[in-house]
Amino acid sequence: MQVQLREHEFDPWKEVADHQAQRLDAAGRYGATVVFVGTMRDVNEGDAVSGMTLEHYPEMTERHLCAIAEKAISRWDIIDVLILHRVGEVVPDEPIVLVAVWSAHRAAAYDANRFIMEDLKSKAPFWKKEQTVSGARWVRRNTPG
Repeated sequence: MQVQLREHEFDPWKEVADHQAQRLDAAGRYGATVVFVGTMRDVNEGDAVSGMTLEHYPEMTERHLCAIAEKAISRWDIIDVLILHRVGEVVPDEPIVLVAVWSAHRAAAYDANRFIMEDLKSKAPFWKKEQTVSGARWVRRNTPG
């Protein structure tokens, strides 16, 4: 299991390949890899958005993401989990979050990945401040799952 908060842009596909090659000690054991990449949109609630700041409490946020991953590992028969999440300044088209799950079979990988993302979007301690033409505003709620 690997959980990281990143202040800079990352290439999700390279991160998955690197994790699989360097950290995943499961050659021949996994038959499914489910990957979710969340990317910043340039519109929210009908308004153009030019950027966003993701604020967080580092230890609290990382602990929460680790707990989500551990809960998924205990609930489904999965081999490994990778969660990367941006913090700080983000602009449209940049990846914000990456969740990858490895399992022997697709059902467990799909279910665990969705569980992690839904918990992350609804409970993880992140605060989003968007930049619009009208100025900055705090995002009050996440988009529905």
